[in-house]
Amino acid sequence: MRPLRLDLAGFTVFRDETTIDFTDADFFVLVGPTGSGKSTVLDAICFALYGTVPRWGSTRGIANALSPSATEGRVRLVFESAGARYVATRVVRRDGRGNVKTGNAGLQLMPPGFDVTKLDTGMSPEDLGEVLAGTPAEMEAAVLEAVGLPYEQFTSCVVLPQGQFADFLHAKPATRQQILVNLLGLGVYEEVQKRATTRATQAEARLDAIDQVLAGLADADENALTVAEAKLTAMRELAAAVEAELPDLERARQDAVRAEEQLATLDAELADLDRVRAPADVAGIAAAAATARAAATAAEAAVALAEEDEEKLRGRLDAAGDVNALRLLLRTHDERDRITAELTDVRRSLVEVERRHSAALAAAAEARTAAEQADAELEAARRAYQEAQTADRAVALRAQLHAGDDCPVCAQPVTSVPPLPDASAVAAAESAGHTARATADAARARLGEHDTAVRDTERSLTRARTQVEQLEERGLQLSAQLADSPGPAALRRELDTLAALATRLDAAGAAVRTAREGARRARGEVAAADERLRGSWRDFDAARDRVARLAPPATDREDLAGAWQTLTGWAAAAAQERSGLRTDRAAAVAEARDAITAAGTRMAQLFTTAGLSAPDDPVRAATVAVERAEAARDRLVERRAQAEQLRGQRAGHEREARVAKALGGHLRANNFERWLLAEALDLLVDGASAILRELSDGQYDLVHDKGEFYVIDHHDAGLRRGVRTLSGGETFQASLALALALSEQLAGLSTTSASLESIVLDEGFGTLDAATLDTVAATLENLAARGDRMVGLVTHVPALAERVPVRFEVRKDARSARIERVGR
Repeated sequence: MRPLRLDLAGFTVFRDETTIDFTDADFFVLVGPTGSGKSTVLDAICFALYGTVPRWGSTRGIANALSPSATEGRVRLVFESAGARYVATRVVRRDGRGNVKTGNAGLQLMPPGFDVTKLDTGMSPEDLGEVLAGTPAEMEAAVLEAVGLPYEQFTSCVVLPQGQFADFLHAKPATRQQILVNLLGLGVYEEVQKRATTRATQAEARLDAIDQVLAGLADADENALTVAEAKLTAMRELAAAVEAELPDLERARQDAVRAEEQLATLDAELADLDRVRAPADVAGIAAAAATARAAATAAEAAVALAEEDEEKLRGRLDAAGDVNALRLLLRTHDERDRITAELTDVRRSLVEVERRHSAALAAAAEARTAAEQADAELEAARRAYQEAQTADRAVALRAQLHAGDDCPVCAQPVTSVPPLPDASAVAAAESAGHTARATADAARARLGEHDTAVRDTERSLTRARTQVEQLEERGLQLSAQLADSPGPAALRRELDTLAALATRLDAAGAAVRTAREGARRARGEVAAADERLRGSWRDFDAARDRVARLAPPATDREDLAGAWQTLTGWAAAAAQERSGLRTDRAAAVAEARDAITAAGTRMAQLFTTAGLSAPDDPVRAATVAVERAEAARDRLVERRAQAEQLRGQRAGHEREARVAKALGGHLRANNFERWLLAEALDLLVDGASAILRELSDGQYDLVHDKGEFYVIDHHDAGLRRGVRTLSGGETFQASLALALALSEQLAGLSTTSASLESIVLDEGFGTLDAATLDTVAATLENLAARGDRMVGLVTHVPALAERVPVRFEVRKDARSARIERVGR
């Protein structure tokens, strides 16, 4: 298997789309800082093919494949195997609950000569070739067919964890043996031994089971078959005898049935005639029905009288006038009286409001005059204050003047300077100003209060005048409505008259309801009486129907008592007539039963002679006896055949148990496994020695003795040295030779033909010193120069990477890892 191209997107650290082209990279290295994603490239190759990665383990499994912030991850690997090109694709997705599952997986066989660079042109999956697998379940078998290696061998032949084989070189013999068992799959022989032992145990258990069944079939011999045949013949003869005796028994039974039917018919007629009895008080039922009808007629007449009286009173009440209209007029009188009283009160209030409004106007006028006077006094005080300030400033200038100086105000010479006053007038003027201002503010406040009182009384006056106008208008409207009214007293008298008529009408209505209730009860009593009468006629009809087959006489449907008397008389006479016939029919029944008993005795004797109990149904018993005898004979034949078949099976299980037991015994001692391990180790050392000789330029051969590894140093006269004496570089060469030899042996153990066209070493080269690293690099160069496979390395050591012609530098930032190819 040789990788040609790898495409990643959303796979672990490769969040962005990334492509690695291995087409002409026969010797390459993946280089970069620790944690940058170098080993992830190898993980992607394993995942594309097998759906898992060795270092993931089983804790999270496939969840490791998806980048933490991605919802979908895709891996596509184009590889070549045995001359054919394939493309393997896997897609994983994260659902809404955070679970990661495989969304798609497939393997396709690409057309011959397909150019992998065409994958960058947006080709659809259908263009990539024949579909070999389309689901994850189909991938395992398809990849095994294409690659030739199962997952465990692929990760030991193609992607090599080199340190494991260095351990193999230095391991103790027992440890090395177990490693070979695990890597070469020799544990299968232990599994074969276990299965052989299990199969032997199962075969012996089946032998025991067959022996138990055969023991239960020991009575199925020739003598038992002869007895069964004789029993079948006897039962068939019994069935024939029963068939011959059956007609006499059937005739006797038919005669008995006819005699019993005739007797039963006569007894049924006598029972029906005896049940014809007239019910008690037949005449009273008819009379009660007539009385109820008369009472119902009287009740209906009472209802008609009560309804007529009620209708007359309702007419008088309708003619007397509309009660609601009268009540409305009376309420209108009451409202007009209320409006008149309210108007008087409102007019009285209006006079008071007018008086208060006049007083408020007068007080406001006085306050306005006082405010104006206070404002004038305040203005005079302000002028006096300004004059005092001017005088003070002149006095201040005068104190600086002398006779003959120019005046600073008028710029004229001063002939003489007036004397200075004793004190300043500004303070007195300022005090007078404050007093005038306080007086003016108080006057304005009083004026505001009086103006508010004037506005309040004006609003009250407006409301009172409006209310007077509204009440007067309403009074006029009510007076217009009552223009033709007779007056409150007359209205109340008329309403009293109408109330009396309404009371009488209510009483008449109650009388109507009482009469109707009485009529309803009377009708109910008529219905009940009629139902009793009809019930009596139904009883009569039922009694007559029961004996209708005996032709009873006709009756009068208008006279219930007479009809019952006629029917009961006829029934008594008919019963007496039939009582005389019953004795003869009872004797016929007894005679027929005696004939049945005689025939049954003869039939029972047949079964007794045959060794069977006398049955209730001879025909069925004889048929069952024949069927049972046939079944017993057939079952005996089947058991004999079953015994013969089991004896054949027993021989086969006995042979299987011997073979399985022998195989388990041979494998239990591990001789075969030890022999296989010795052969495998010989082949491994021979193959590794040839590779080591080539890698070391003919210096070393590898041999083993009693489970220990040695090298033959041809540069030191064929000296035999233990592998623990090798330097680091020499140890790497020997370990690599073992790894390559073992990978070829693992390929040979594969169930298909494996093509080992590449090998990738993911090894910790950073632990090697400079000299050893140089030896390792030279060894890898020699391996690549052999030309039989692609060689790949994973390292972060620059000195080693610089010696590889093709380098893939892996870098990682906060978002995604990236790969850049460096070199040819």
